[in-house]
Amino acid sequence: MWAAALLSGVLAAGAVQAGPASAQPSAESVARALDLPQPPGGDDVRVLIFHASAGAESPTVDAGIAALESIGRSGPAQQRFSVEATADASVFTDGRRLGTFNSVVFLTGPGDVLDAEQELGLQAYLAAGGGFLGVHDAARTEPYSDWYGSLIGARPAEGSGAAAQRATVEVGDRVHPATASLPQEWSRLDRWFNWETNPTGDVHTVARVRELDYNPGESANGPDHPISWCQDYAGGRSFYTAMGGTVASWGEADFRDHLRGALSWTNRVARADCQATVTANYAAERLTPPNQQGQHDQIGEPHGLVTAPDGRVFYIGRGGGPAGAPVVTDWNDPDIGKGEGEIHVWDPRTGEASLVGSLTVFGNKGGGGELIKTEEGLLGIELDPRFATNGWIYLHWTPHSEIDRETRTAERRVSRFTVNRSTGRLDLSSEKVLLSWPVQIHSCCHAGGGMAWDSKENLYIATGDTNSSGFTDGYSGNNPEPVFAGTSFADARRTSGNTNNLNGKILRIHPEQDGTYTLPEGNLFTGEETAEGGGKTRGEIYAMGVRNPSRIFVDRQTDVLYAGWVGPDASQPSTTWGPAKYESFTAITKPGNFGWPFCMGNKQPYRDRNLPDPDQPLDWYDCDAPRNESPHNDGLVKLPPVTPVSIWYAPNGGGPDYPRDANGIPSYDADEEFYRLPWARGGGQAAMTGPVYRYDENRASDIKWPQYWDGKWFIGDFYDGVQPRHAVLLDPATTGSGTPPTHAEPLKEIIPVGQGGIRNLMDWKFGPDGALYVLDYGRGFFNSDGESALWRVTYSGGAPTPAASDLVRKGD
Repeated sequence: MWAAALLSGVLAAGAVQAGPASAQPSAESVARALDLPQPPGGDDVRVLIFHASAGAESPTVDAGIAALESIGRSGPAQQRFSVEATADASVFTDGRRLGTFNSVVFLTGPGDVLDAEQELGLQAYLAAGGGFLGVHDAARTEPYSDWYGSLIGARPAEGSGAAAQRATVEVGDRVHPATASLPQEWSRLDRWFNWETNPTGDVHTVARVRELDYNPGESANGPDHPISWCQDYAGGRSFYTAMGGTVASWGEADFRDHLRGALSWTNRVARADCQATVTANYAAERLTPPNQQGQHDQIGEPHGLVTAPDGRVFYIGRGGGPAGAPVVTDWNDPDIGKGEGEIHVWDPRTGEASLVGSLTVFGNKGGGGELIKTEEGLLGIELDPRFATNGWIYLHWTPHSEIDRETRTAERRVSRFTVNRSTGRLDLSSEKVLLSWPVQIHSCCHAGGGMAWDSKENLYIATGDTNSSGFTDGYSGNNPEPVFAGTSFADARRTSGNTNNLNGKILRIHPEQDGTYTLPEGNLFTGEETAEGGGKTRGEIYAMGVRNPSRIFVDRQTDVLYAGWVGPDASQPSTTWGPAKYESFTAITKPGNFGWPFCMGNKQPYRDRNLPDPDQPLDWYDCDAPRNESPHNDGLVKLPPVTPVSIWYAPNGGGPDYPRDANGIPSYDADEEFYRLPWARGGGQAAMTGPVYRYDENRASDIKWPQYWDGKWFIGDFYDGVQPRHAVLLDPATTGSGTPPTHAEPLKEIIPVGQGGIRNLMDWKFGPDGALYVLDYGRGFFNSDGESALWRVTYSGGAPTPAASDLVRKGD
């Protein structure tokens, strides 16, 4: 009664106002009135189960109480706890009693179960540092309380969750104690709520439900459908799971482990990071201002970046000039396509960028049709693994000095240069040409460009198919007919599908100290194969059958190669020619053939075509035993089997697939199309693979991304509309087999899109400070403009909670 009188006094004084922003001071006042310990509970961990109901009590309550009692008595000794269950809400105005509990669990149902004083007591408990766990129908409790709604995190959509259905839970957080031990894909039967407002970005989601597996109803949330989450809230810790809606749920071992881990955090037995995906904890900062008029003092035409051990960011410009600058497109002019591929450096010590070198490249012809524009130029950059001591930098480029204007061919090369330690500038006289090969430049496009190192100091080099996008209506690039000066330019069987050609590949070499290279063991070919007469393979090839891999990344912790490449241009599938344009991402664990121009996606074949009439379709390609029968192929006819990719997407959706006939040929009927990856949708699309994040707890940085992202692969698209920008999680047991991700985390709020954001994502890498560095290409094509910029995305969410000093059982 004394506590209630004090609470009444607080209410009478107007200490409580609507909304969570004003609730905090009121709760603190009430906490003092209730004389709650800060934080509540102690080493003798106790959990209060509150199960009041405004109507008939749910049949899951008894099962829930019994399960929580069992959880508390079992498992690791440090995580055990005792339980007290009550439906009497007066406990929340009894400070002496309430203060003995480490956590409060709500097994409540719809409607009001707390009066104003009792809700104030719950607020006070959180403000004192208490823990809260809400289960399933607890999200429908106190429907008129904004504060309680924020404590839960979201409210169910009316009518959702009425029937139990089996679905897959995607467990995205591999660190939180509530999910660390769970399978990445967890199939279970439950009642699945939809949300009036999706809480993603306001709370930290640890698991999502996959709507593809069940019927979510008209109020579906889509691919991003949170089902369990947590938050540091109003001074305490709040965890909510929408699971537990059936009696049978409470008997599941995995569900009990989920609750045990959640309570370990709310009980202050273990720490967890529940700020890791809260949008407000991330800041995207533009690091480079616009160039001065007509200059490239800050940035060239953005095309790639790499970070140095000392925190400097090296980034390159392909070769296009400032917007509106003149270009030379006349092949009779010796300066045809001449441009400057520039290397800039942003220095974190000064916060300023500087131009440190440039190469004269073929790559500046502006825009236009396939026979005018070009994507050649300065295409890729990497720093030597010992850059801090030797200053070596590797550049993937097309020197203007080596073009042949008569045959319209050029030399692509990978060169090693030295950055002068005293001046910080590129020493052009230090060039060592490691590798060079011919490319056709009569017709645009697809130059590739990315490079990356593995842990054994092998260098991976991504090359495009240098093939025209025209002449096949946007389907397989396999038209043998157009030829200029003896070189076909619309037949990717000459390049990507050719075992004796370095274009359309990911190469792997081992650079040596003297500027040469050797071939590591385990590439796709040795270069000494005797099949079909011999001399028809190149030993540098690690992966073939790729189209335009602008970006690649190697996770040096696992040496898995991550790649993405741009697809063709057809917007719709064709029952005659095959699939529409597919952007592709995949994890590569061993050498292989990834299909282009024979197959795409999950082994969906194209139709063959050949002389004398390439407009007439021939047989479908066999993805398990492809044959390269192009008249322009000087490599093997019999190719390695196609390995499917992990992610593919088209304008209509992600992971398009079709019913298949007895021979495995998809129908390619748009009316029969279904989507395996609904979160990955295209449009005007261009795949840009990103890094795999690796968290370093010893890294001294107050802006590093948190451990939650460790091991996640960042994938995105050049465009920012409906296209993907996600961090995905692969199952280690199936990585490299083409199996799709188990989970996809949306990033468009953290790496912002739209006006004022990073709209045209060209490259992204994590720096030694644990922050993410991103190149925005700018608007338009083949030049730089005022939006071309280097950005940095930092994290400020702080350390995991509770504070180490507040943990219980520290000595256990």
